[in-house]
Amino acid sequence: MIADIKITEKSFGAKQLMSDVNFSVDDGEKVGVIGRNGIGKSTLFSILTGNDTDFSGEIIFRRGTVVVSTAQEHHSVNDDTVLQYILAGLPEYRELSRVITTYPETMGDDMDKINHYSESLQRFGDKGFYNIEEQIERELDNFQLSGLGGRQLSTLSGGQKRLVEVVKIMHAQSQLALVDEPTNHMDYIAKQQFVDWIKSAKEAVLVITHDRDVLKEVDRIIELKDGSTISYKGNYDDYLRQNTTNTGAMMDEFVTIEKRIKNLKEKVIDYQRLKEKSRNPSTIQKFKRLEMTSRKELADLQSKEKPTFWIDKESAAQLNYKVAANYDKFKTKNIRLSVAQDDSRSRHTLVEAKNLQLGYGDEPLFGAVSLALIEGESLEIRGRNGAGKTTLIKYILGRDEAINKFSGESDIDRSIRIGIYDQEISPAYFKLPLIEAIERIYLDQNLSITTTKIRQLMSDYLFTEGDIQVPVSRLSGGQKARLQLIRMLSSEPQLLVLDEPTNHLDLPSIEELESALKNFSGAILYVSHDGYFRSVLGGDVVEVK
Repeated sequence: MIADIKITEKSFGAKQLMSDVNFSVDDGEKVGVIGRNGIGKSTLFSILTGNDTDFSGEIIFRRGTVVVSTAQEHHSVNDDTVLQYILAGLPEYRELSRVITTYPETMGDDMDKINHYSESLQRFGDKGFYNIEEQIERELDNFQLSGLGGRQLSTLSGGQKRLVEVVKIMHAQSQLALVDEPTNHMDYIAKQQFVDWIKSAKEAVLVITHDRDVLKEVDRIIELKDGSTISYKGNYDDYLRQNTTNTGAMMDEFVTIEKRIKNLKEKVIDYQRLKEKSRNPSTIQKFKRLEMTSRKELADLQSKEKPTFWIDKESAAQLNYKVAANYDKFKTKNIRLSVAQDDSRSRHTLVEAKNLQLGYGDEPLFGAVSLALIEGESLEIRGRNGAGKTTLIKYILGRDEAINKFSGESDIDRSIRIGIYDQEISPAYFKLPLIEAIERIYLDQNLSITTTKIRQLMSDYLFTEGDIQVPVSRLSGGQKARLQLIRMLSSEPQLLVLDEPTNHLDLPSIEELESALKNFSGAILYVSHDGYFRSVLGGDVVEVK
């Protein structure tokens, strides 16, 4: 065992986030951490890295364990270049480099320093640090960060910084790596590089992710739910099977508790009546004691919050009648997406391009692209980050006048309503409270909106009363993703344009999105590096390269 984690209490104000987090990590074990958006996964990592000490419990790492983690903020990097930042994050590199660089000029005949210098040279070689800069440069190339090694980290985009964090982790040679949502900005080739590293890495890895392609390669899944943790041995497919069994047992227990609560309520009334009718003091005391005992047990049971019940739809469809009935009654609320469903499709072409080449400078970004998207069908645009996928989509939609056309033609049916899901929400909404942002989304499109409808949308997309006045800039990644879904579907579109829609969504929300899109009667143009999502939507593939 390399780490033993026990957290008995972690709260934010009056809200208790964790009450019984308890799990361990073994040497070399690959563990996926999952849970609904806002459940506390990133907070858990802050506790494990020592950045958050305001909790009750105990975090024990085996003596000598080197722990590295991806950083969410980079305020203190100053003028560090990408290469300097990565090297500084490698355990031992900085100190060994200092000894090797400075000791030859200062050690003289000091045998202690000479021995320390010799040992440092040996250790530097054993760690593979003599050619580490070349290795990192090659890894940056793999993640499409070529030539950025000498650039200041502060000048990179958020997505590029996330990739730098992954490269840092991959070369840290730690005993335990903590990785938070690593694949959100990766294309399919970069993601495969990360998956290959996960499979071959000697260190233990604890990775927060809802990327099912990554979860398919882990040894165990830890689910953070209702303030506690549940451990599932195996990968994502194993988790789905075990979760179905576990949730069925939890529902049986909850049904038993509900029956017990009903029974205790009746007993309290009965004991109260019997106490009032009795004339014998000892009999009165007896019923009073039974009443108090029942009231105490009733209060204890009623104080327990309803557990979270979720089973994936494929497994839920195979439940027996009794378990299925309980699940329909108790299942946890999920997002509700309303999309157009109409079997009377016209089957006409909505989007078309022939031999289209685009770019921003004097050279096109990609070779000639041809495509046709018919109503009722899906079409995937595939390519590496920077290849021109977003440029192609923007041009077809007429969203960027700065794009140069080098050859070809494109056409889109201008009479149709289009819903767009961008990777990042528009900065125009950042300063607005959530309730005003939803209103602005509708008004900007000349769509009618009422306070009642806004509150219904908030409920459908799992926003709470406490979220109403929160500025959009302070929403979590999952909350911003749900706001993007509201925006995309606001006009009841006939064409959906999706750019990595599963980023930041938790597993139940991803499943709900996939189910809604499968039933969508319009056309879907999408970019996704989620293998599971692509298999659900299907359709032709147009490669941009």
